[in-house]
Amino acid sequence: MGQTLVEKLLSEKMGRPVSAGETVVVDVDFAALHDGSGPLLVRLMNERGYQDDPVFDSDRILFANEFGPVPTREVANEHALTRRYACSHNCHWEEGGTGHVHAHVYEDYLKCGSVCIVGDSHTTVHGAFGAFATGCGSTDMVAVTRYGKTWIKVPETFRINVNGALPKGVYAKDIMLKLAGIIQSDQAIYKALEFRGDTIRALDMAGRLTITSMGVDVGAKAAIMETDEHTREFLKKFGREQDYREIRGDEEANYERVIDIDAAALEPMVAKPHYVHNVDLAKNCADQKVDMVFIGSCTNGRTEDLHVAADILRGKKVAKGLRLLVIPNSAAVYKECMQDGTLLALAEAGAMIEAPNCGPCMGVHQGIPADNEVVVATQNRNFKGRMGNPTASIYLSSPATAAATALRGFITDPREVM
Repeated sequence: MGQTLVEKLLSEKMGRPVSAGETVVVDVDFAALHDGSGPLLVRLMNERGYQDDPVFDSDRILFANEFGPVPTREVANEHALTRRYACSHNCHWEEGGTGHVHAHVYEDYLKCGSVCIVGDSHTTVHGAFGAFATGCGSTDMVAVTRYGKTWIKVPETFRINVNGALPKGVYAKDIMLKLAGIIQSDQAIYKALEFRGDTIRALDMAGRLTITSMGVDVGAKAAIMETDEHTREFLKKFGREQDYREIRGDEEANYERVIDIDAAALEPMVAKPHYVHNVDLAKNCADQKVDMVFIGSCTNGRTEDLHVAADILRGKKVAKGLRLLVIPNSAAVYKECMQDGTLLALAEAGAMIEAPNCGPCMGVHQGIPADNEVVVATQNRNFKGRMGNPTASIYLSSPATAAATALRGFITDPREVM
């Protein structure tokens, strides 16, 4: 019997075969924290008297403040606390407004097939590089940063086969929303999602990262894919081709569940308030007026995402009375889209362009909706209060559906404007 991708990677780390259900303590290849988990870790270190103790490897730890420009005095002080700790321990440090912690990790540090632990739930995103990547709380991150180890109960795996050519107007986000409708939010708790099939192989890294980032949003412990030339080319773009290696799964592995998705039959989708699995076709929600559209986040803020939105909006104007907010997810994306005219096209259409950060996805600043407003967003979560206002209603969509909606002022199937 073969092994799932997660079993293979963890077996390699342990130096012996491991299987689902077994609890292991593994070495961590890279660790990171942001301005939510970082200050908590520093305070825990201080409380336990560990503040001056060395970290396991300063070159494999990143602290990244995501919110920037800083919105409040309180947040500024949290940033300062983390900055002092990171710099005093010679860890990697990124200021707020330069991108999501995950973008920093996979653009600058992550190696294929590694174990990556970040103090953030959307760490599953790094599975697009064939890595075992999962989030954990600040208490566990104390052990990770001090000793370079963490415990893992090897998860059972769902194999998700996605085959067929994506139709016009359908993107990776629609694949994930379709899957959310199938497994809901409780069927994949503490499972690994292994994505396979010719549709996945045809996706660029932006599409793959969209899918793996949302693994946790359907309850999964990890989401993972094989690596290939798309992976190599992405790393090469950032001067890190040496960090590529081929990761391949076994066809005869023991999967707890196998799910088949026919990509050719998909249509543009949305997740309606207030659950990711509350999905419907975009065309079925065409009577829903929208107040704000947000294109960005660690799920859909990459160059390719902004290109899709700009292609729909170029030479046009957003609907009167609607606010369009665009936030690239890293400084590299910001610069690339500035140089190729994407940001100019979006700005001329009426978009507000902000520095790379989480923005309103976490409900901290830069775009919090007013009471009872309706938002279409390319982020990953839409529970009550996610964007900072519990009375707002959030619909999740692809960048294409979001851009089409911004153009019309109500939820719009992007095929109608493409």
